[in-house]
Amino acid sequence: MFEFLNTWLANGGFWVAIPLIVLGCVALIKGAGWLVDGASGLAKKYGISDIVIGLTVVAFGTSMPEFVVNMVAVGQGNTEIAITNVLGSNIINTFVILGVTALICSISSQRQSRRFDIPWSALGALLVLAIVTCVGFMPRITGAILLVFFVFYLWQTFKHAKTSNSDENYTPMSPKKSLLLILVGLLLLVVGGEFIVKSATNIAQSLGVSDAIIGLTVVALGTSLPELATSCMAAMKGNCDIALGNVIGSNIFNIFFILGTSASVMPLPGYQGLQMDAIMAALGSILVLGFVYLNKSREIKRWHGAILLLVYGGYLTYRILTL
Repeated sequence: MFEFLNTWLANGGFWVAIPLIVLGCVALIKGAGWLVDGASGLAKKYGISDIVIGLTVVAFGTSMPEFVVNMVAVGQGNTEIAITNVLGSNIINTFVILGVTALICSISSQRQSRRFDIPWSALGALLVLAIVTCVGFMPRITGAILLVFFVFYLWQTFKHAKTSNSDENYTPMSPKKSLLLILVGLLLLVVGGEFIVKSATNIAQSLGVSDAIIGLTVVALGTSLPELATSCMAAMKGNCDIALGNVIGSNIFNIFFILGTSASVMPLPGYQGLQMDAIMAALGSILVLGFVYLNKSREIKRWHGAILLLVYGGYLTYRILTL
């Protein structure tokens, strides 16, 4: 679908890659805004809480770049990318996206998120850590297990969904317009992510950066840019439920659905540093649990965001130095 990008980048190199990255960023920001508007419109129209929309429609939509990258990687036999993409994306989601979003404004957490969704995110990270520690890779049976957990999670999400109070000052948006905004927003997110990943990978390879670093940073960051754009846009619009729900929901989708599907299609072998990456993903989930449970306001505050960003900086430095 995007083969023309490879031709452009092969012919133009660095001078084509930079404009494509800029175009990708514009598409991500615009797409994120329309996606949030459409999702919020559906939530208000049908009385569904913002947190449920963020954990399902928005989270699934912004996880599509990871899903597409993983399916392509597995289809081409590049299974290392499939694991590094998911773990790297979840690490960036938790440490970078939540960190940056929290610096914009303190992120409040709803009771459902604290008691159900955040623990599920931690469960997924801990399951992967246990698997790679005990087995050393992801066999097909573990992928099937993750998918069973994912189906149960979706069932529990809709079972616990609560209707939200209507806002008298809210002007209803028609369902057709909401769906159109969501679809166009998702399209722009996927296109923008593709532009950025291909262009950034081209630049990184030209500079002689290793494939492992590309998988954990460029590819993971590129496929997580929709979550970053959506979460920051939601936070600036005051929809902090969507900001938190989007990140947590995306982490859950990445582990249980995307990694589960990838491992079910083909066993995913281990690589040097896999356990360290799994530990980091689990640490992020545990930190978020601690932030929302160990303070009375149940918020992820600005200084929490600063801690997350500092920890990620230390981790990335360590991974680069130990490759």
